Amino acid sequence: MMKRNNILVLVFILVVILLTAGPSHGLDLEKKVIKTKLKNGLTVLMLERHLSPTVSLYLRHRIGAVDEQNGQSGAAHLLEHMMFKGTTTIGAKDYTDEKKVLYAIEKTGTALDKEKQKGRKADPKIIQKLSDELKKLQNQGKKYFIPNEIDRLYTENGGLDMNASTGQDVTTYHVSLPTNKIELWARIESDRLLNPVFREFYTERDVVMEERRQRVESDPDGKLYEQFMSTAYKIHPYGRPIIGWEKDLINLSPDSVRGIFARYRNPESIVIAVVGDIKPQETLKLIEKYFGRISVIKKNKNMIPEEPQQNEERRVKVEFDANPMMIIGFHKPNAPAREDYVLDVLDTILTNGRTSRLFKKLITDRQIAKSVSSVNGLPATRYPNLFTIFAQPRHPHTNFELEEMILQEIENIKTSPVKSEELTKAKNIIKTEYIKNLDSNSEIASMLTYYEVLLGDYRYISEYPKNIDQVTAEDIIKVAEVYLTKANRTIAVLEKKKD
Repeated sequence: MMKRNNILVLVFILVVILLTAGPSHGLDLEKKVIKTKLKNGLTVLMLERHLSPTVSLYLRHRIGAVDEQNGQSGAAHLLEHMMFKGTTTIGAKDYTDEKKVLYAIEKTGTALDKEKQKGRKADPKIIQKLSDELKKLQNQGKKYFIPNEIDRLYTENGGLDMNASTGQDVTTYHVSLPTNKIELWARIESDRLLNPVFREFYTERDVVMEERRQRVESDPDGKLYEQFMSTAYKIHPYGRPIIGWEKDLINLSPDSVRGIFARYRNPESIVIAVVGDIKPQETLKLIEKYFGRISVIKKNKNMIPEEPQQNEERRVKVEFDANPMMIIGFHKPNAPAREDYVLDVLDTILTNGRTSRLFKKLITDRQIAKSVSSVNGLPATRYPNLFTIFAQPRHPHTNFELEEMILQEIENIKTSPVKSEELTKAKNIIKTEYIKNLDSNSEIASMLTYYEVLLGDYRYISEYPKNIDQVTAEDIIKVAEVYLTKANRTIAVLEKKKD
């Protein structure tokens, strides 16, 4: 017991030292990160960290679901899938002959889609004929390429943490590799941008359709979240699901994916981060050699409509064969607005940890909730977003009871200043989590690329603790009074379907 107590004391002292040392204690980003812009506009961020002979590589595009054309929701996510299908050299056995088959596949698939779009007027015989022809061509095309070649190349060369994701604002590709494999990464990723081949388009579209059925149609959380977002946003594309609406997905064409890709490969919209055991000058030469070949693309400004101010409460109810749950959201400014920092602190005060206000009140003391959490900044960061609270009632309690108590706590925030002890504790929790993220090459690379691609300045990270420290109890009251109001909120509830 004595030994355990001593360890706890040492841990406490260490945390205090780290928290009081400021952002420079572990990583002074402004001094250590090397930022370079290639001639074509692509941004490179490099950070030496000789902890192990490995490197984390992040490549982010400032293109996401928010950039899709109306009627083409899901195109950005489908493109992410297609980017793993190889290139004219990676995975290709005989691209000259394969190209002819791919043309025939697209021609047949387009004709099949057009016939299906006729609805009741569609000819079943034509649909069957085109379906059979498409299947035959797809089987023929398989002999011309090696599937999953990109995955194999990374895995056989020591690749870890390999993944990709599509968000509302950005699309991301990342992998961690031995340091001596950086050129392999540069070769693969630049070739994906210069010479991609969208193999198995219709097969992959079916995969995404099934993904939607599993993650939305058959999942109560996904169903409720989708309805919540589409209710909270009436004009802005943040209201569209990243995976796409079913009616759009079923009609996505190769042209719709190529349309997103044309903007996707614009070097001015790309940020690369390389963090780990590197020699910056040598690494930059490799990146220039491979990514410098990507030509500058004249960018047509994408006019994304601004979401009008919400002037009355919005509600939506979803019936599903599942236990009740609810979401409450309020419109708010996005980072780096001052209000965003304030709401990060409030987020922590309300739901971070077992002693947070809503956890203690709803789960520990009253025992009327199974879970409660909050997120500041959904669904993304590029445009004004939402401060959101999620909760599930504990049987036999109801969504209505939870709603009353959550909204009452929000009113308490407006009328009673947060005590200094509670405010300090919240700030320390935030800064502790910040410190933890600085221990990982991958996390650092992720944060660097995210804020550089969205805000145009990775230094948001190093300045973040200072801005959190400046939040006052008065700030919390003012922000809550302006944004956490009835007229500005959207409430979505899921109720168990009645027999």
